[in-house]
Amino acid sequence: MYRRQQTGWLKHIDFMLLDIIMFWLSYVLAAKIRFGFSENFFEINVSDVSYFKLGIVMTLVALIVAFTTECYSGILRRKFTSEAGNSIKHCTMVFSGLLIYLTATKQSDAYSRIVIFIFWGISAVFIWLERIIYKSVLRRRIKKRHKRSSMLLVTDLANAKHMVETFMKDPYHDFSIDGIVIIDKNVIGSEIEGIPVVATADDFYDYVRTNVVDEVFVNGSNIRDEEFFSQELLDMGVTVHYKILELSRYANDRLLDRYGDFVVVTSSMRIASGFALFVKRSMDVVGSLVGLVFCGIAFLIFAIPIKLQAPGPVFFSQIRIGKNGRPFKFYKFRSMYVDAEERKKELMASNEMDGLMFKMKDDPRIFPLGKFLRKTSIDELPQFWNVLKGDMSLVGTRPPTTDEFELYEAHHKARLSVKPGITGMWQAMGRSDITDFEEVVKLDTRYITEWSIGLDIYLLLLTVKAVLVGRGAE
Repeated sequence: MYRRQQTGWLKHIDFMLLDIIMFWLSYVLAAKIRFGFSENFFEINVSDVSYFKLGIVMTLVALIVAFTTECYSGILRRKFTSEAGNSIKHCTMVFSGLLIYLTATKQSDAYSRIVIFIFWGISAVFIWLERIIYKSVLRRRIKKRHKRSSMLLVTDLANAKHMVETFMKDPYHDFSIDGIVIIDKNVIGSEIEGIPVVATADDFYDYVRTNVVDEVFVNGSNIRDEEFFSQELLDMGVTVHYKILELSRYANDRLLDRYGDFVVVTSSMRIASGFALFVKRSMDVVGSLVGLVFCGIAFLIFAIPIKLQAPGPVFFSQIRIGKNGRPFKFYKFRSMYVDAEERKKELMASNEMDGLMFKMKDDPRIFPLGKFLRKTSIDELPQFWNVLKGDMSLVGTRPPTTDEFELYEAHHKARLSVKPGITGMWQAMGRSDITDFEEVVKLDTRYITEWSIGLDIYLLLLTVKAVLVGRGAE
């Protein structure tokens, strides 16, 4: 019998519970520092405000962050410095969630800001120390575990060293490789990276029959008639792991799936849970409804001035390319003269972008009010309609025009594997500073492969900051 490894949030529930304990200790200590200590450590001398209620909100925010981000992914393999960065990031998201809650419920004046900020700093230190100490305990337990499963590795001589090294990169697992079976050469008695070679293809079954073997890992790319091979081992009660492919840089985004009567390995740049995608779409709907309110206000203010400065429609619409090449109608407040597209060909020599995008400082096609609309990103507000319809998302990659898309090379299309967004990684982190389209592609690809709800929230906050300080799209 094989004990299936836990996946998802259950795999790291111990870290999750310890983090919540550290959040509470940090929260109480922050309040104590602000309001003074009493005989009972957990009693806070504040008569007019319920800090316990805010602590419950803090716990809920911490759980949301844990469920919607990958803050515990690969946690046992992280080093001291890497864990420090992850702890600070985790605590910052909880801190930001508390601030958003207090602002949205208009309670920011009811609680001490000093408590919230002290909590932020203390929790980052406490959680970092808690994780470092607990990980050291877990690592020692794993290394000293005497009842780990005994595994044999079955492969050919050419691939044996690589496979052993691959397993040794992550020593924190529930099995130990106690022997290697080389199927194409008799090298019994030798060692590969310290692991003894114990059998060949001819005497392999006899070895399994007469020795302690719990599991067998088979390098399937080297062995034919794999079904018969696996069945022989299963008949002896041995658990079989059969390698069918080598994972690429998208290794974490492969899963075993079923289509009809076929069992397949599904691969993608990013595989997201249904819950995470539901949260993302919910954010899109709520955000777009709020954005359309501001869009309506902007229309009342700027519609007439736009028509006076540059006669023509208030809104600019254009066919853009969305997810995986799907065309859709894209909307903005018009910031250019009506003949802008015709004049674009004349200005291509002044293009400041290297690659398949057009950008020009002091673009003569933009009328005076249009420069203000672009600087403040007000021209982007009608895109909230695209988000509500489902053609776009709040955060994603910028949709190309049809003529840009027609010139795409194969690797460029990777940036279209998600819905386009009003903002994204290169806009939030680079905005108008990036002049190389290949850099845009790299940032967009990075966004897709690292995507999480937490990353979307972070990029939205960066975008809001950029707009407020006047660093809008040029």
